[in-house]
Amino acid sequence: MDDTRSTSHKTVIGWREWLCLPELGIDFIKAKIDTGARTSALHTFSLDVAHDGGRKVARFGVHPLQRDTDTVVWCTAPVVDERSVRDSGGHKEWRFVIATPVAMAQREWEIELTLTARDTMLFRMLVGRTAMRSLCVDPFASFVTGPGPGEQV
Repeated sequence: MDDTRSTSHKTVIGWREWLCLPELGIDFIKAKIDTGARTSALHTFSLDVAHDGGRKVARFGVHPLQRDTDTVVWCTAPVVDERSVRDSGGHKEWRFVIATPVAMAQREWEIELTLTARDTMLFRMLVGRTAMRSLCVDPFASFVTGPGPGEQV
């Protein structure tokens, strides 16, 4: 198979990148790009799911910056699914799933995110392989798409 043909139309990103979740009001969040994970995950706290007009809606808080629990973004999004997800330690967890646009590398597309507590994880967000169909990951590169808040180019 010609590898150049299969990746020539894809945007190259690093194993960790800054991205934006515009509909959630999150301007910057550092994400680990994880080809070993199928599903993307977002660190949330104070998660509450209620019915609003016949549909489930998730309300939750996000600390978008690592090691910063003072910065909080409060989010609301329709629940599109609920599913069992196996974490990196092999433990199953029932999670709510939302769909929201992600912006990275001068592009924007919709992804599904599971909502979970990632307090003990280094990254507040994990981008799984189903969210990166049009991306090519360089495992030796970081922040290819640009600097985060307060960082120099």
